[in-house]
Amino acid sequence: MNEPYENQNNPFPWDSDTTYHYQKPKKEKKGWTGGKIVALALVCGLLGGLAGAGGVLLGSRQPDAPSENKVNVSTLVEGNRENTILDVAAIDTGKLMSPAEVYAVNVNSTVGITTSITTNFWGYQSTSAAAGSGFILSDDGYILTNYHVVENSNSISVAMYDGSSHDAKLIGYDEGNDVAVLKIDAENLVPVVLGDSENINVGDSVVAIGNPLGELTFSLTSGTISAKDREITMSSGTTMRLMQTDCAINSGNSGGALFNLYGEVIGITNAKYSSNASTEASIDNIGFAIPINKARSIAESIIEKGYVSKPYIGVSVTTVSSETQSYGLPQGAAVKSIDKDGPAAAAGLKVNDIITHVNSKEIRGSSDLISIINDAMVGDICKLTVYRQGDTVELSVTIGEKIQSAQEQETQQMPQNSWWYGR
Repeated sequence: MNEPYENQNNPFPWDSDTTYHYQKPKKEKKGWTGGKIVALALVCGLLGGLAGAGGVLLGSRQPDAPSENKVNVSTLVEGNRENTILDVAAIDTGKLMSPAEVYAVNVNSTVGITTSITTNFWGYQSTSAAAGSGFILSDDGYILTNYHVVENSNSISVAMYDGSSHDAKLIGYDEGNDVAVLKIDAENLVPVVLGDSENINVGDSVVAIGNPLGELTFSLTSGTISAKDREITMSSGTTMRLMQTDCAINSGNSGGALFNLYGEVIGITNAKYSSNASTEASIDNIGFAIPINKARSIAESIIEKGYVSKPYIGVSVTTVSSETQSYGLPQGAAVKSIDKDGPAAAAGLKVNDIITHVNSKEIRGSSDLISIINDAMVGDICKLTVYRQGDTVELSVTIGEKIQSAQEQETQQMPQNSWWYGR
């Protein structure tokens, strides 16, 4: 039997085989017990008709690799890649507009996206289609949408408001943040104006433009910001911090733009809360959007650098459970492992440390720490308050940069829960 806490040199609970662990607390479902989080790309059959929204888990996608150049012996081959530079043009958006004016100004900057997907079941191939939304980032054809809209696609087609269509290429994506960048061969397009998702308030009026059901193209719905920084966990295990809106968001709206009434994009609609068919609960107009500030930094990194640049400190953490806190340990993010060459190791952080504050902000669990690091800039210095075997230690960690391929990302196996994330 384990000895009492007071008699251990290491003030942490251990199990019978001396493997240290923290129990991750179970999430309480308050009120929405019959609901589920649903991503909003629409799946339909190629032979016509709507096949319905199914539960397809997010996975990795690896576009076809370019063929290798054959070179002769003793021949030196040097790659030459033209750099892409994004120019940012400032536009006066100080005029408050009506929803009708926002629509008129921006409908030509929104697009419908259709993909072809081939799956293999027991040796038999099945081809289906998915429909979603997107919007134009640049006048030369870069388009922003959700990753799950184009996930596993064999081909991507983009439809414009004027009736024209273009084949699109997947430039890159960040699966964990559900962001993808496409490119079409077009010029003199009208891009959207990007706003500041930090400069919004609960109650602000917003409108969404997208393609609900894949058929009701270029539809506008209106509402307000219902909540900011809402932590949502999908069935894939991916946790995202999203804006909540009561705009009507339905299948096919994924990847579409959420505008404020100054005509600025402040978010990308990507999910909704849906009632469970097995219950009598009816849930309406609880939609979610990725803050544009987060998506913009990812898109710029993909376009300019060809990879996703992420801030990191090189630790794996878990939430200190209430059971573990009963031993007298504080709440916070407990360090499970440390990259030996990472910023956290250089700062002196150790396994079993509990991070209780970052820059004087209380850390209630792992998601709080992850959110702060994700919002930091490479080179920032974070002041960590750490509980270490009864002592309080102050450490300074310099945020490092983690380079992640924009096209070949490893699928992380996450624990499942009752919420699901599918097309």
